Amino acid sequence: MNAGSPKDLFRYFSRDNFISVLQQDQEWDVVVIGGGASGLGAALDAASRGYRTLLFEQADFSKGTSSRSTKLVHGGVRYLAQGNIGLVKEALYERGLLLHNAPHLVHKQSFVIPCYSWVDKMKYLLGLKLYDWLAGGLTFGPSRFINAKTLVAELPELKKEGLVGGVEYWDGQFDDSRLAINLAQTCAGHGGCLINYCRVTSLTKDALGRINGLIAFDLENQQQYTVRAKAVVNATGVFVDEILRMDDAERHALVRPSQGVHLVLDRSFLKGDKAIMIPRTADGRVLFAVPWHNHVVVGTTDTPLDKLGIEPRALPAEIDFILKTAADYLVRPPTATDVLTVFAGLRPLAAPTKATGNTKEISRSHKLLVSPSGLITITGGKWTTYRKMAEDTINQAIRTAGLSPEECRTKDLKIHGFSRPCPQDELGVYGIDEDLIKALALANPQLTEVLHPAFPYTAAEVVWAVRAEMARTVEDVLARRLRVLFLDAKVAMEMAPKVAQILAQELNRDEGWVNDQIADFAHLAEGYLIKNQ
Repeated sequence: MNAGSPKDLFRYFSRDNFISVLQQDQEWDVVVIGGGASGLGAALDAASRGYRTLLFEQADFSKGTSSRSTKLVHGGVRYLAQGNIGLVKEALYERGLLLHNAPHLVHKQSFVIPCYSWVDKMKYLLGLKLYDWLAGGLTFGPSRFINAKTLVAELPELKKEGLVGGVEYWDGQFDDSRLAINLAQTCAGHGGCLINYCRVTSLTKDALGRINGLIAFDLENQQQYTVRAKAVVNATGVFVDEILRMDDAERHALVRPSQGVHLVLDRSFLKGDKAIMIPRTADGRVLFAVPWHNHVVVGTTDTPLDKLGIEPRALPAEIDFILKTAADYLVRPPTATDVLTVFAGLRPLAAPTKATGNTKEISRSHKLLVSPSGLITITGGKWTTYRKMAEDTINQAIRTAGLSPEECRTKDLKIHGFSRPCPQDELGVYGIDEDLIKALALANPQLTEVLHPAFPYTAAEVVWAVRAEMARTVEDVLARRLRVLFLDAKVAMEMAPKVAQILAQELNRDEGWVNDQIADFAHLAEGYLIKNQ
């Protein structure tokens, strides 16, 4: 099936369909554990090469780190300053491929670095000219210097005192969890089988100690499955060590997690089309203020953590740091009461060989590990380079498992939803699927109902999320399909009852389930609000 076509989407991208396939007890060429960027990328790469491919995700696709990014597709200006030319060049190349293959979700974004000294002006302009040059033929646009008068006119929200101008450069922006869903759909369109809410509980081995499969537990149906596999890929992000210890209980940690926090503000804090990049903050990171879905995302932080959780929470010091740094640059300083949502994500950084306590010094490049048992683990990296990570991972799986060699096909593979020209309305993120969502509403006028006056989202999109995007819970819809939880947590809580009722009708759930869903989501959403707000 053409993965870019919506034809038969309801049939092939269905959890019931995938469970039915799983019950056939076949041997899989590649089984991937983890439904984030790296796992979905690996599954798509494998399926598009023609390998029998299965993916398990213990929660929803992109539930963890992969839905909590700064929403940027970028080469990494900061890595350029660190002298990591190879990483930047690779990311810039992959950035160009993403724009080419998923233009309904990825678009070019102008960024401005405000300069308060002529030295900074020259330093940043020269650095960004190098950035342009490294992008080669996949450049998003040339960097340039903007004088103070022009910059104030274009970014009136920026403080004027001491401003000598700014340097404009171009990078990419995207919707992370929407891309995750489209990758899953594309994988399924190439014959892959993907199951959310199914947790891997143990690995199985042959008499020689080589991994030959795994055991997974379906959290919805309370069923256990034993799966046979030629290659098993551990792509569980910050949780890779849990899978590694299923293989070897004495295994030392591979990952050192770091928390990144983002605050979401009303669009009035940054009204124009340009984003702001603050190149030097108190903790040595950069800070972004980026327009996104008619709001402004500000972040991020870099806080080493020792404890992991599937729902990390922002620390008060992280929130204060972002607010204080933003206040140094914006005419209207944001306060805690202005924050509509605060979300935190954990970066799966490759652990250092010696502890320095500073996660900024840990490599952002991805790492591949093959255990003596044959378990393949991929960790590190970032959304922009997910495709290259996947290519490297499946190339390794071919070698490790002795699969029949097939060339990677993802460089020019159109991601599901691909549309050019891209729709510019509120349904534009669905790409080619926009017409099918409109058809749903046309067939049932009740589905044209807007879920909340603060957003344009309709009941038809909830139905679509269930039937075509494997949403199973209110959280799936409001956090990762419609993104409302990541834009305005209070509004998301107000939407929850309507969404729960629609889901119950689609999934044949009772009123008790509806009440539980509303309560569970309210508890979750409270964690996205600043206390005492």
